[in-house]
Amino acid sequence: MFTIDLTLRNTPFPASVQRKTSEDAEAVYQLILAAMRSGNPDIVELVCEGKTEKKIAVRASEISGVQISQKDGVAAGGSRPPGFFALASE
Repeated sequence: MFTIDLTLRNTPFPASVQRKTSEDAEAVYQLILAAMRSGNPDIVELVCEGKTEKKIAVRASEISGVQISQKDGVAAGGSRPPGFFALASE
């Protein structure tokens, strides 16, 4: 399962949808990139394949970032979402 996270302006938590294949995830990623590049305040509507009742509609001009990650059952780090981290100095 692939997760596409959208970072929205003035929102502390990302909005996310899931896709079953890497090709579908890449298609959603390219759709969002095109919407971000357009600069228009168009609405981007997404439906989650992991939770079919989950739908997201956001204004393209409010998207500040997009990220794809793959969810594995044996991934190192457990259930922690991907992203940046800081090493604590001792």
